[in-house]
Amino acid sequence: MRVSDAMTRDVCVARPDHSVEDAARMMLAIDAGLLPVGEDDRLVGMITDRDIAVRAIGEGKGPGTEVREVMTQDVKYCFVDEDTAHVAKNMGELQVRRLPVVDRDKRLVGILSLADVAAHENDGRKAGNALRDIAQPGGEHNQGAEERGRGM
Repeated sequence: MRVSDAMTRDVCVARPDHSVEDAARMMLAIDAGLLPVGEDDRLVGMITDRDIAVRAIGEGKGPGTEVREVMTQDVKYCFVDEDTAHVAKNMGELQVRRLPVVDRDKRLVGILSLADVAAHENDGRKAGNALRDIAQPGGEHNQGAEERGRGM
């Protein structure tokens, strides 16, 4: 199955010039813990609720702090035409549960989560194997890595 068959297409996107308060309100409205950060349909970063708590509030920055100051810029992603089995395996290796989805022009077109993969496969093995790998201790851990990805 292709990523395009399983991904979530309706994605709420923050801009780098949004405040962290704006981003937090967007997360609250859609009941999510992360948002892709985009500019002109291009993925330029990711921000998580943990980024806001630790990188902004924890460092004494106020609610007006711009997203660009606390987001992760080195974002890992998958392509819309990739196979979900391959992407799920990579998610496990990377120890991430979600990846932004881009087209071949690198324009943001969706988000793929392990839950999306599990909902669209017959036996749940791909998502289960990836989740098992994600739960393993070790690897390079950084702030909010679970939500943003670390390398693909």
